[in-house]
Formats: sequence, structure tokens, C-alpha cells
Amino acid sequence: MTTQAHEAHAHPHVHAAPTGFIRRWIFSLDHKVIGIQYYLLALVAVFVGMFLSLYMRINLVWPNLELPLVGTMTPEKYLALLTMHGTIMVFFVLTTAPQSGFGNYFLPIQIGAADMAFPVLNMLSFWFTFVSFAIMLAAFFVEGGAPISGWTGYAPLSALGVVAGPGLGMGQTLWIVSIVFFCAASLMGALNFITTLIDLRVKGLTLMRMPLTCWAWFVTAVLGLLAFGVLAAAGILLLLDRHAGTSFFIPGGLVVSDKIIPHSGGSPLLWQHLFWFFGHPEVYIAILPGMGVASHVLSTFARKPIYGYRAMVFALCGIGIIGFGVWGHHMFQSGMNPYTAFAFSLLTMAIGVPSAIKTFNWLGTLWGGQIRFTAAMMFAIGFVSLFVSGGVDGLFLAQPSVDRPLHDTYWVVAHFHLIMGVAAIFGIFAATYFWFPKMFGRMMNETLGKIHFWFTFIGVYCIFMPMHYSGMQGQMRRYPEASGVNFVQELLPIQEFITYAAFITLAAQLLFLLNFVWSLWKGEKAPMNPWRATTLEWTIPSPPPHDNFAGNVPSVYRGPYEFSAPDQAEDFLPQHLTPQEVGAMNGKKHG
Repeated sequence: MTTQAHEAHAHPHVHAAPTGFIRRWIFSLDHKVIGIQYYLLALVAVFVGMFLSLYMRINLVWPNLELPLVGTMTPEKYLALLTMHGTIMVFFVLTTAPQSGFGNYFLPIQIGAADMAFPVLNMLSFWFTFVSFAIMLAAFFVEGGAPISGWTGYAPLSALGVVAGPGLGMGQTLWIVSIVFFCAASLMGALNFITTLIDLRVKGLTLMRMPLTCWAWFVTAVLGLLAFGVLAAAGILLLLDRHAGTSFFIPGGLVVSDKIIPHSGGSPLLWQHLFWFFGHPEVYIAILPGMGVASHVLSTFARKPIYGYRAMVFALCGIGIIGFGVWGHHMFQSGMNPYTAFAFSLLTMAIGVPSAIKTFNWLGTLWGGQIRFTAAMMFAIGFVSLFVSGGVDGLFLAQPSVDRPLHDTYWVVAHFHLIMGVAAIFGIFAATYFWFPKMFGRMMNETLGKIHFWFTFIGVYCIFMPMHYSGMQGQMRRYPEASGVNFVQELLPIQEFITYAAFITLAAQLLFLLNFVWSLWKGEKAPMNPWRATTLEWTIPSPPPHDNFAGNVPSVYRGPYEFSAPDQAEDFLPQHLTPQEVGAMNGKKHG
């Protein structure tokens, strides 16, 4: 591809640096500040989500305990914690940090732009997300408490109102409103990302010279643009069913608590189709930025060009395209026509092809490299490991006949936590340790980072691998405890082991938080390019100035991963160096 983008100095939206605290740090138009705001919001959200999961794990092993804030854990309270844990982690952590946080901060810099294409829209996108998070948390404090319909909000349970159970009144309404706000924020962000990447690349930065992080953020933005609009529409229809008497998702003749529900003609399966048409692309919205970060970090610390750059680009695009054709594998249990199920199964297996291409190319990048085991590199390798583990156990669920006995068991819990949850979080950790020096001008403590990695890496495998065995033994997910099911009681030692592993793994995250906060103020001052990397963000001061390049618009002369080139003065060639500058450097070396 040879089409050149506009140069950054033609950017019509460059704005003056703010002078007041509110305009600089609260209602900022600077993409870097907005990226940090997104990251900090996700950091708060992840600790809220982990706290909720801790309560669930305690109840699974020691039911009927009196717990602070919730009292005695009833099945309804457990389902409320499950619903809010899943929702907060999927939307406000896995979707927010890798795309909106790091993407906002580094996409403009990596393409040589002064800011995002629409700075005001960027600011609005963050504040819509913030309001969405506040509304979601408010569901804990209204009458009836948080909803119990799961993070998928399945109708008709989510559509009937308080008659269907506790938490399904105002709590469920707030949940839906929050999701609609989040969708609006994501649509604004997606438009901004796409426009910025297409229009604001500097001279010389062709599509095939972009870092793979930029490709990942771009494909993710396209997925978000197509998927979040569907979820927003579904949420509005669900609100109409609840408050306007419509029957989009409520069937006729439904009886709840000996009361006939006055609706007719709706289809609960319609909600499932709409939700999962969004829901499976959402898996890739969470994981694709991590793929870009892993590629970027692996190449940098292996001191090798990324293996098969073009294949990696096409694999990213292939995952995005095929990802819109596999949502039906979440619905094999819904009475789906077997021929339809076969088609979805075939497409689900097909998406493994571009995923395998990426995996083997990551291994090819590492093979024979001069590997530097920094904390960022270790988390990037951990990402690859978890992605493969979560992908392999998903192959079983792609077969309708195998999915039938496994679908409502802990096997599924293990699968989506490995492939979507923990793998994406490892991508976030890799990005944090890699870009922290650029964002804040200080280095994180490498020793603490490596200790954090080993406790987290071993811990998550101790948590989720045993769940496969529990799933094969038939232990049902969503059940608050096992005392009422005889055959499940035999699996209690496994639940105890998982819970103790969860305690240790969650404690390790406090070590990360300590490292993060301590390094902000006391960390060693970072040089401009501590990792000897090649892309444009490492050519400017740390942290970057307001307009990124201080008016000196760079040009790009080569690809993003030029490491260990023979007969060069250094083992890396930055993208912005002219051939004449490279020649002069080599002349000094050989002179």
C-alpha cells in the first residue's frame, strides 16, 4: 500500500496548551491526559471487580458467612455480585484500558500527529464512560440492589422488572442505562480512532510501515463502530419493554409468581442474537490491542524484526472480519437448527487460523533473538501463553455436541477468563511496564515487576486450569455454593485450592499498585528511549510535550521493527532517521 496520509502539520485541530487546572486535568482536550484518565478509571474498576470476585470465591468455599457490606450471602446477592463483576471487568477494564487508555495516549504519537482528529469528541467520550461507570456503581445502592441477570442481561429476566426478582427493578434499569452510555462513548471513540489513523499519518508512514499496535487499535475501532451500535439499540429496546409496554423480548403467555405478564409476541432469543452479535466481537475488542502490544514488546526485547509483519497485519484483519460471523456458538443450547449450528461451528474453527498465524509468528520472533527478560517482556510472553491456553480449550466449545454437556459448567468460566480476561490483562500489564517511562518520565521497579509477574502468572493458572476438571465433572457455573448438590461436594477441595490461589494472586496486584504509585513519585528518572526502540514515541521527551513533537514534524523512512540490521552502528534503526543520518552513524562506526 503506497497511499500517503496527510502530514501532521496540516492537522486542523491543534489546540493551545491549557493554562488552568480544570482544563488541563479534568476537562482536558489533550489525548495524553485523556488516555491517563481512561487508564486510572480502569485501574479503579479492576480493583472493584476483583473485590467482587473475592466475595464470590469466599462464598463458594465457606457459605453462609457474615461478610462486610453484604451480610449473609444469599443466592440473589451472589448473582448480583456475579453480574456486576462480569459487567465491570468486561466493559470498564478490558474494553477501556487497552483501547481507550493506551490507544488514546500512543496512537497519535506513533503516527506523528499532534492530537486525535476530534479532541472535543475525545473528551466527551471519556466523560460518557465516567458517567456510565458512576451509574453502574449506583445500582448497588438503590432499592433492591444490583441486577441478577448476569453480565449478558438475558431477557426475559432483565425485561420484566421487579416482579421477576430482587435487583430487577431500578438496579436493572440503571445497568441498562449505563450500558447505553458506554456504547455512546465507544462509538465516539471508534470514529475518532479511525479518522485519526486514516487522515493524520505523517509523511512516509504508509499503512505497511505502521506499528502493529496501530493496526490493532484501528481494527478494534472498526469492530467497536459496528458492534456497540447494535448493543445500544438492544439496550434501548429493552428499556422500552420495561417501561413503555412494548414486547420486543417478552413472549406472550408468560407467568411469573402466578401472575400473567401482559405482553405478547416478543422473543427472548432476539436479545441473545443482538447481544452476542456484539458480544463475540467484544472478545476481540478486548484482546486485539493486547495482540498489538505483545507483538510490539516481543520484537523490541528480542531485538529482532517481527516475524511475518504482513501476515500479522492480515491476521489481525482476518480475526476482525471472521469475528462477526461466530456469535451463534454462544447459542448452541437455544434450540438452534443443527445446520445453522454447523455453520457457526465451522466459522468458529476458521477463526483459529489467523490466531494460529499470530501465535507461530510470535514464536518465530522469539526464536534466535537476543531476549531481554524485562517485566514488560515477561508479561508479553505470558500473554502468548494464556492466549494459546484459552484458545485451545475453546476448540471444545466450538463443537455443538461437546458444548452441550460443557456449556453451563466451570469449563466455560475457565475458557473465557483465560482467553478474554487474564490474557487481555497481561497485555495491559505489558503495556504499563513498557510505556510507563514515556507516560510519566520515570522507570517502574523491575524487580517488583518480575515478582508481580511470577505470582500472577502462576496464580492465574492455579485458578483457572482446575476449573476445566470441575467442568468435566459437571459443576455448574452461577451456583452460589455446592452444599445442595451431592456430587459437587466431592469437588470442594478443588474450590478451596482455587480460592487460596485467588487470595495470593489478588494480593500480588497490590504489589503492582505499590510499584505503580511509588514509581510515579520516587522512580528513577527515565531517559528518552530506555528500551532502545524504533517507533516515533521514543524520539520525543518523557513525558511528551503538549503537542507531542514541539512543532518538529517527523517523517518516516522505514518500518517499525528494524532491529539487529547487519553492518549498522546500533542494533536498532529508528523510523525517523533519514538515510543520510544512518549513513553518517555507520561512517563514524567504521571510521
